[in-house]
Amino acid sequence: MSSLSRELVFLILQFLDEEKFKETVHKLEQESGFFFNMKYFEDQVQAGEWDEVERYLCGFTKVEDNRYSMKIFFEIRKQKYLEALDKQDRAKAVEVLVKDLKVFASFNEELFKEITQLLTLDNFRQNEQLSKYGDTKSARTIMLVELKKLIEANPLFRDKLTFPGFKASRLRTLINQSLNWQHQLCKNPRPNPDIKTLFTDHTCASNNGARAPPPTNGPLTGPVPKAGVFPPIGAHSPFQPVVSPSASAIAGWMSSANPSIPHAAVAAAPPGLVQPGAAAFLKHPRSQPGGPGLDYQMADSEHLMKRIRSGQSDEVSFSGSTHQPNIYSPDDLPKTVTRLLNQGSNVMSMDFHPQQQTVLLGRSFISPSRTVSEFSSVGTNVGDISIWEVGSRDRLVHKTFKVWDISACSMPLQTTLVKDATISVNRCIWGPDGSILGVAFSKHIVQIYTYNPAVELRQHLEIDAHIGGVNDIAFAHPNKQLCIVTCGDDKTIKVWDAVAGRRQYIFEGHEAPVYSVCPHYKENIQFIFSTAIDGKIKAWLYDCLGSRVDYDAPGLWCTTMAYSADGTRLFSCGTSKEGESHLVEWNESEGAIKRTYSGFRKRSLGVVQFDTTRNRFLAAGDEFQIKFWDMDNINILTVVDADGGLPASPRLRFNKEGSLLAVTTADNGIKILVNTDGQRMLRMLESRGFEVSRGLSEAKPLAGALGSIANATTSVPPVLERSDRIPTPLSIGNHAAVDSIKVGDIKPRVLDNIDKFKSWKLPEIINSAQLKALRLPDPLTASKVVRLLYTNSGLALLALASNAVHKLWKWQRSERNPSGKSTASIVPQLWQPTNGALMSNDLSDTKPAEESAACIALSKNDSYVMSASGGKVSLFNMMTFKVMTTFMPPPPAATYLAFHPQDNNIIAIGMEDSSIQIYNVRVDEVKIKLEGHQKQITGLAFSQTLNVLVSSGADAQASAGKDRKCFFSFPLCVWNIDGWEKRKSRPIQAPPGQSSPLVGETKVEFHNDRSHLLVVHESQIAIYDSQLECVRLWSPRDSLSAAISSAIYSCDGLLLFTGFCDGAIGIFDADSLRLRCRIAPSAYISSPIASSNGTAFPVVIAPHPSDPNQFALGMSDGAVHVIEPSDAEPKWGSSASQDNGALPSVPSNSALNSQPSETPSR
Repeated sequence: MSSLSRELVFLILQFLDEEKFKETVHKLEQESGFFFNMKYFEDQVQAGEWDEVERYLCGFTKVEDNRYSMKIFFEIRKQKYLEALDKQDRAKAVEVLVKDLKVFASFNEELFKEITQLLTLDNFRQNEQLSKYGDTKSARTIMLVELKKLIEANPLFRDKLTFPGFKASRLRTLINQSLNWQHQLCKNPRPNPDIKTLFTDHTCASNNGARAPPPTNGPLTGPVPKAGVFPPIGAHSPFQPVVSPSASAIAGWMSSANPSIPHAAVAAAPPGLVQPGAAAFLKHPRSQPGGPGLDYQMADSEHLMKRIRSGQSDEVSFSGSTHQPNIYSPDDLPKTVTRLLNQGSNVMSMDFHPQQQTVLLGRSFISPSRTVSEFSSVGTNVGDISIWEVGSRDRLVHKTFKVWDISACSMPLQTTLVKDATISVNRCIWGPDGSILGVAFSKHIVQIYTYNPAVELRQHLEIDAHIGGVNDIAFAHPNKQLCIVTCGDDKTIKVWDAVAGRRQYIFEGHEAPVYSVCPHYKENIQFIFSTAIDGKIKAWLYDCLGSRVDYDAPGLWCTTMAYSADGTRLFSCGTSKEGESHLVEWNESEGAIKRTYSGFRKRSLGVVQFDTTRNRFLAAGDEFQIKFWDMDNINILTVVDADGGLPASPRLRFNKEGSLLAVTTADNGIKILVNTDGQRMLRMLESRGFEVSRGLSEAKPLAGALGSIANATTSVPPVLERSDRIPTPLSIGNHAAVDSIKVGDIKPRVLDNIDKFKSWKLPEIINSAQLKALRLPDPLTASKVVRLLYTNSGLALLALASNAVHKLWKWQRSERNPSGKSTASIVPQLWQPTNGALMSNDLSDTKPAEESAACIALSKNDSYVMSASGGKVSLFNMMTFKVMTTFMPPPPAATYLAFHPQDNNIIAIGMEDSSIQIYNVRVDEVKIKLEGHQKQITGLAFSQTLNVLVSSGADAQASAGKDRKCFFSFPLCVWNIDGWEKRKSRPIQAPPGQSSPLVGETKVEFHNDRSHLLVVHESQIAIYDSQLECVRLWSPRDSLSAAISSAIYSCDGLLLFTGFCDGAIGIFDADSLRLRCRIAPSAYISSPIASSNGTAFPVVIAPHPSDPNQFALGMSDGAVHVIEPSDAEPKWGSSASQDNGALPSVPSNSALNSQPSETPSR
């Protein structure tokens, strides 16, 4: 095959991949043998699709080709055989042995015999060479590493592992170039021809003899229909040079940063239609840098069926414009000053209340609102927020800044406020229907208010959102749920549930503080643009898989982005550090600047702000003026100085109609500029003596944005953006309080009225009727439970007692419990093998078992357990209780065990002598010894996300030596798991009011996000961020005043189960450390056992692996209890949540740094 034909195959592969012909793509790869897709191969191996793995390989090599190929096929078939044995599927194992592995007998007969003998074993791990075999997933991962090395070394795969680098949608581009050239050769070229087929050459039909003006070589627009058969290229003669056409969907932009990532579509849809295929690329993550092979990105071709069903043309249009003609003139711009509002402090942000749509005489149109459009919210540099009624010049609401619940704030915020209490508003914005208002402040927090027709602002949520400033806030509607989007100095973007304030997503990837966010959607794809102060633009899907865009904004500093009102055109405005300002329109298809608007001064004094209106005009504040542009013309349309008195870079904001424009003044005021419609509206309001409060109270109540809809008949659009950009107001709920408002209540409330909120009622569970509790049967000698864990399947519970004996309870399948899942409603069986053997650890010769530290770790497939109780570390077979091997004889003794997240054969072992040994079980050797603690290791936790191991010890914060000099030891250390060097160490933070050094064991556990760390000490439970800074801390007090004995996350990471030395259990919200409920000992201990040490208490807590509300307690008296909520209240603390409403505040537990804000003031 010629080189050009080979390249054509690659173009077809790219095209098929963009059109989501997944199976066809890989079939063509295999049949052509030109490109071995390592990513696809890895996915099939990890999924255990062995037939497909071998079929795909056979397109490139056969078993007998060379020794590399033979080894590849042998490893695959051996793994297939071992998995069948592991599943106890003997018939399948025999089939694999006879059909797949026997071919290798002629090359190594002894090996084949040894493999055959595995059939005779109850567990193939009894074979010495396979004793270290982990679970299926880890075994496949280990095998893949070997396979990749063999493939890369195999000469048959040379030059087939890398997909050639060329621009996305290259085949479509060539087709468009061909059409362009054909059109140039037409005798009578028409300006807007239609292309209805690719099967014949294009010609323009004559137009009554009239000759149209010659066409330009502009980019083609309109989707190219999918061709059933692509014509042959023929002699491969060079194409004539033409201007390359541009793609039109946002998907193109999302992919052009990486030449190996294809565009999703060729051209724009007809004017007025949603862009076909737009943002389809956003559905898929980019391939990892340096990853093998090509991670194909699939374009969304569903638009084709949508167009067919709706009867829309699928013709290719040569039209040069994709936007509808504007019918507005420059006279429609608001240029006349009609109001001056005195705010009294520097205005930082403004936003008009969204308006409503009316219907007149059966014809639907947008009219100036007579009720709510003239309200605007204002935020200032001293943290104040105000609501103005523009028509009457009245300030309806004014609130000074105040932290609503200082005790719920993170430690960095409390420290910041103590050092410097000044705070300013960075952004304020109305929600989509005007019933909710969000304010982002310059230090950490976001406050959300609800707003009702009685002109009342009521506190709804206070979120400790970011470390440093919260630089922007917006509302969005992913998954049909109203959410709050924020960004901040900690370089992150976060998405919060607008009802409860719980964090739903966190997007990390910016390397500088994030300056602005712009949520949007194309078709059904919802995404967020973000900009940082290093000039980087990124885009994110709501999937936490990383950014899809990485581009540079003009000026490389502070930039904001906004879509036109109809959502079809994207603009950005920014200023560089040198003062050069840039207002541009983006070509979404290529991630390139389509148009740069001129007219800014060379050195702007401040960051220029801008806004859009009527799908036609742009406005920006610069040179003490307001500058206007037509979106289709790069030159300034007109300039207005608003009668003077403006700052160098005034802030500005249009209302939705574009009839009013609010502009900040240099003397802490706001000027309202109007056009003819705006002037007429304000005069009408004045002449009628319009009273906002009465008008609003008599008007139909606004639907709330946070509650549920009783009778919803209208659908909710998929995404909500800036409130003045929503074509119609949304109603997604109702506030019960709206119907009960009386006219006499119409009076602005101030911040001091928050005491009218209902106080939070803490549920107390004091008797067994309020929960389900089961003490597990145990005829063996009672001894304190020191370690406790569920099996990964959730079908059994394993305890290790202080006498070194393991106990295993299994729940049996029955009619009452068909799944065999652990439950407090059914008594399990204390399981032992038929020979009655006990699973007992090796003991120390110098120390009693009760005084020795115990540790335990369970394999992912529940087949074996690793454990120690002061003696050697033992590896037990969970089915037979037999000791498979022992290692690490004392001294020193092992005190904690943790499996490496990427290799089940690597174990971190904390030691009694304060060291940590990284041990390879497979080769039985210590890879490295880590030293950084002063006392024994009490906790180890891996994070694959952060690529670290965190260790904790029984170190004190500070100690005095014999010479009475003070030295520090560090109970928390962070180690890089690549080179095992120590990154950081620090003491744990003492609770407020406790000055004496902290002593005793410290334990650690990573949250499900693998970024935040739970630190447990008898004096506290605390949340630390990735920089090892404490962002949450709770210490025993009030009804839970005893020392903490144990704490652990629920399986979903939403709850924190905490045990106390008086027997009580506290269940906390894991995000805010807010106590949800308290369980008294009397609720689960039928008759409290008194001893010399007092009432029995939970030494260890184990969360169920799949039920977030079930946990087990290992007690100091040797008992094991399983605890669940009652059937009446299936979730812990759920009754309190319903009784009390939303929590007054939900601070974030996420923080990446505590450095001062480097983000410029807005």
